[in-house]
Amino acid sequence: MAIRGAIILAILTGGIFLTLKVVSSSDEPRGMGDLSITHLEERLQSIDDELTRLAQYSLRSGIGSIGYRSNPHGQSKSKEWVEIDLGEMGPIDEVVLVPTIWRDTDKGFQADAFPTGFRVLAGGPDDPSGRVIAESQFLGQILPRVAPLRIATPGASGSWIRIEASELSARAFDGEFVLHLAEVLVFRGEENLALSRPLRTSSNINDGAGAWDQRFLVDGFMPYLMDAAVGSKSLAYVSEIGTLPELQVDLGEAFNLSRLHLHTVDQSDTVPQAYAGDLGLPDHLAIEGALQPDFSDAQLLLDYRQERINDTGPIIMRHFPEVRSRYVRFLSKSPSSQISTSRPDLFRIGFAEIEIFSDGQNVALNRRVKSLPETNIDPERSLSALTDGHNLYGKILSTRAWLHELSRRHELETERPQVAGELNRRYARQQAMLHRTTWLAAGLAVSIGFILLLGHILRLRQAAAIRQRFAADLHDELGADLHTIGLLCDLSKDSVDSRDELLELLDRMRVFTERSGTAARYCTNMLEAKGLCEDLVEEMKRSS
Repeated sequence: MAIRGAIILAILTGGIFLTLKVVSSSDEPRGMGDLSITHLEERLQSIDDELTRLAQYSLRSGIGSIGYRSNPHGQSKSKEWVEIDLGEMGPIDEVVLVPTIWRDTDKGFQADAFPTGFRVLAGGPDDPSGRVIAESQFLGQILPRVAPLRIATPGASGSWIRIEASELSARAFDGEFVLHLAEVLVFRGEENLALSRPLRTSSNINDGAGAWDQRFLVDGFMPYLMDAAVGSKSLAYVSEIGTLPELQVDLGEAFNLSRLHLHTVDQSDTVPQAYAGDLGLPDHLAIEGALQPDFSDAQLLLDYRQERINDTGPIIMRHFPEVRSRYVRFLSKSPSSQISTSRPDLFRIGFAEIEIFSDGQNVALNRRVKSLPETNIDPERSLSALTDGHNLYGKILSTRAWLHELSRRHELETERPQVAGELNRRYARQQAMLHRTTWLAAGLAVSIGFILLLGHILRLRQAAAIRQRFAADLHDELGADLHTIGLLCDLSKDSVDSRDELLELLDRMRVFTERSGTAARYCTNMLEAKGLCEDLVEEMKRSS
């Protein structure tokens, strides 16, 4: 019994060990940074949670500038460069390259002719060669993408930067290798040092529509609409048709102002859109700042002129020399030419948001705005919408934060299918292992059952053999007793005349008769018993 139990225990232990080994092997970390299934599931959930908090890729429609285009080449290993004069020497925290977008009939919107091999150099006035501050080989997978490419440049400084492309991508239109860029931004804190700065290029292709030119690299217009994941919806302010009121913003206190962002009126939420991009935007707009509320000391901050339809976009970004002001006003010098309607009498002024910056901060946020003269305003398009910090899609982010979110979205959306694919592979492998484990467990169960059945059969055979031996021994005893009784009977006949001897023989016959009866009953009971050797010691004594 002890040996049989040990054998069964060994089989069970081995089966359990193999089962655990098989199941645990499906969760062994391999690939994806040696993450386990649990960690991969947590990573996938983390990606999904973060994506809900990031700005969306909402692309512009309508008319506007596209960006910069170099000369075409017949091979990808061709060199083109763009150099931007940043003005004064100073730190460079980050460079952002915004791709031009092509509508691919199979893959949807994709970056077109974005360089796959390049380096970024920076230098000062006395350093025309500069030094490399970033290279594409350290930036991971660049294409495919729609998002801007962020290039961190910690510790870098310079008064100019140069992007040198050494490996070009094929243009979707004709397969020629060219350099396309929609915008280049160079950040120092929240300030885009490249905005409206002078630049040089190795080559430049203009088109008849005026949508391609090197100056569009630094005009502040990008192919995206600011569509933040947070914040409430806000409708843009638009004046009554036929009116051009003067808009005044009270900043609450005096600030050193140096930058302005005008978010244009939402053209339309349809595709195609209803307006060409000029709704509510005068052809000539003067923006003045003053310390006195009557603008008796007004200074011109910005003189904006829209000479072509490509001179506008969703966000008009402009730098100007620093001016200390508390009050800012917007004066329409001429109405919009209304390309969309061809009716100058339908002019009006409006913006989704007015941002006025001092040291990188929007000091106009939630400040009071008034119009002169006051006009009847649609309650859904109130003056407060000009400084509430929201647009049609949600919260208005800083330019750098917005581009960070778009870039981060690209990173996560690139990583997510890899994590999901690895998880699916692990799940499939785990399912296969589970099937194997099930079959192994079934095999173990059958094996154990077979062993138990075999043991039971062997025990029955052993029991039968033992019973037969015991029965044979008892049968021999019974036969001997009967033979003895027979002999005693014969002796009794000879002792008829001797009473004492006869009585002794009869007593002995009585003893052997009782022994024979007992042996017969025990033999019968043992052969019919269900138990195996229930009292083996007694049986052995009896048979001995």
